[in-house]
Amino acid sequence: MIRIEEIPYQQTWEIRHRVMWPHKPIEYVQLDEDRFGKHYGLFVDDELVSIVSLFVENKEAQFRKFATLQSSQGKGYGSQLLKFVFAEVEVQNIKRIWCNARKEKTAFYQRFCMIETQETFSKGGIEYVIMEKFSR
Repeated sequence: MIRIEEIPYQQTWEIRHRVMWPHKPIEYVQLDEDRFGKHYGLFVDDELVSIVSLFVENKEAQFRKFATLQSSQGKGYGSQLLKFVFAEVEVQNIKRIWCNARKEKTAFYQRFCMIETQETFSKGGIEYVIMEKFSR
């Protein structure tokens, strides 16, 4: 059984760490602004397998630290969670949603009608591009 629900931000840290930055200390994935966001988890049979954090400000939303356990990747869980987040921001009448996407993941976000901007940067040896989607 699959369910998506809001979770405490501390509950996102383990998956963030395991999936995104396993060779860094766990503090590397703990954001100062975590306490200001909304955090969602996708559970499969009561196991948390995918997480995302959403930060809303001035009719714009940024999702960050979107990660799915490697053993659960390729099964559509991340896609379900991202669809949930897009539905949440639509209800809130958000005008723009955006993320810092790893360059090699841009095709995934394009499936959700997100477009690449000209803004790019590098962090920890990984190349990123800002991708965005505007509401209708």
